Amino acid sequence: MNNTYTDLVNQTFHFPQEGFDINDNNTLDFNGVDISALVQKYGTPFKLTFLPKIGMQINKAKKMFNDAIRKHKYDGEYFYCYCTKSSHFSFIVEETLKYGVNLETSFAYDIDIIWQLYKKKKITKDIYIICNGFKTRQYTRNIAKLINEGFTNVIPVIDNKNEFEDYKRSIRAKEPVNIGLRIASEEEPTFDFYTSRLGIRSRDILEFYVDKIKGNEKFRLKMLHFFMNKGIKDDVYYWSELNKVLNLYCQLKKVCPELSAINIGGGLPIKHSLGFEYNYNYMVNEIVSTIKKVCKKNKVDTPDIYTEFGSFTVGEAGAVVYSVLDEKMQNDREIWYMIDSSFITTLPDTWGIGEKFLMLPINKWDKEYQEVHLGGLTCDSHDFYTSEEHINAVFLPKLEKEKGKDPLYIGFFHTGAYQDQLAGYGGIKHCMIPSPKHIVVQYNDEGKLEDWLYAKEQSPQSMLKILGYIQ
Repeated sequence: MNNTYTDLVNQTFHFPQEGFDINDNNTLDFNGVDISALVQKYGTPFKLTFLPKIGMQINKAKKMFNDAIRKHKYDGEYFYCYCTKSSHFSFIVEETLKYGVNLETSFAYDIDIIWQLYKKKKITKDIYIICNGFKTRQYTRNIAKLINEGFTNVIPVIDNKNEFEDYKRSIRAKEPVNIGLRIASEEEPTFDFYTSRLGIRSRDILEFYVDKIKGNEKFRLKMLHFFMNKGIKDDVYYWSELNKVLNLYCQLKKVCPELSAINIGGGLPIKHSLGFEYNYNYMVNEIVSTIKKVCKKNKVDTPDIYTEFGSFTVGEAGAVVYSVLDEKMQNDREIWYMIDSSFITTLPDTWGIGEKFLMLPINKWDKEYQEVHLGGLTCDSHDFYTSEEHINAVFLPKLEKEKGKDPLYIGFFHTGAYQDQLAGYGGIKHCMIPSPKHIVVQYNDEGKLEDWLYAKEQSPQSMLKILGYIQ
């Protein structure tokens, strides 16, 4: 009977796959990076960012949308925006900018990042900056400062009716300022409430435009924005909501000729399992085709299409690697592998929303496997990982406890979006579990992969200083 981990994977999935392969040392490669070599060089735990994947994802989406535009003879342009909230790290944002993307912000401090990028000459004042989110007074003032100081393509997306009054008071641009309106989308029937807390009710959009924006020489409505929490998925709910928004766009376009853009919030999904299947080209083609059909039916011009991709941009560039410290048998059935970090502090989505990531061992693919549970180091009973996206279980190679044997190393992949933002990079973590090392891999000028240490593991001194024990 074949019962090695390699046999298990080959019997269950098509393998190797894009981004994942086994090298001559019988250890895992991630996008051509020998993870075992990084383990030997840096030790565990560590976070990894593979920068080239970002450009690959951006180019993939741009090609799909531009191909669909040509195929359907669509009269409109496509604009790719990166959601900075997915990962604010400078090396991430600056990498995205190499591929001609625009930026989307969600809070006042994002605008400070915009200024730093401008000072470093990473952007110019004609970049599109889509300003989303519920706006604090500081946020609206920061947006106004950008516009007043010559950023020509800043588009504040109005989230509530009072926000517009702030812009009327604070923006002093000579030319009319483009603004957007966010529609409060209907949530899925299984959600905790019926309508999104963000945006303006769809039935109030037309009235708000006529009463507040129409005829105002300082502003012109350019963009209609809608966001789906579930992302872009091929189901009745998604297509129903998209059609509702498009019909509202057409109604608004007939009384607002300057309206010329639709912003499709909620991103494309990323791969969280070796069994992941998603027809990206089909979905993009259907989106472009649907927009054209609805606009043609309503006899209005087709809009430019903006997307705000965060997880799709950076998610598949990230990984977290742990060592298995020990095995615990807690009853006659449950085997626990204890890792050298915490899921709560390094992968908070696994704890907060039950997210499943693509998990694979780094080594020991030639060893027998068994069903296990994975436990983190904190004393919290929820610090565990017990099932994969495709099956209600975790299977990993058996541990070798003989002296001199390498420990088992495991990796969680496609973790590049939101995890550091949600956990709070640095700072104080549950049970004072430190933030792990962060390693970045990129191509050098000679086209060879090179790795460098962005951040060391968090020290006890840094935490004691925050807590007031050290001055």
